[in-house]
Amino acid sequence: MNDHRISELLELLEPYWKKQGNLNLTELLAQIGEASGHQGGLETLTDDVVFYHLKMKASGEREMIPGIAKDCEDDFKTALLKARGIIKD
Repeated sequence: MNDHRISELLELLEPYWKKQGNLNLTELLAQIGEASGHQGGLETLTDDVVFYHLKMKASGEREMIPGIAKDCEDDFKTALLKARGIIKD
């Protein structure tokens, strides 16, 4: 894991952990895994699941999934023209 991802993880984890101050890190990760629907032990919980869950927890319920929002077009015609290569980004 590179420095950027570690910094991002700590930034996302801090407010979540402060709300659950009585838990240790292992318990916190197990709770995140359970809340995200992860089936299996803690050793199979990937960092991507933790990142995704923490990002979605911090966003509003009606907000679009991070990573998809950048590719979303409000206008169907524009989306179709971009997909055909007629309009460049």
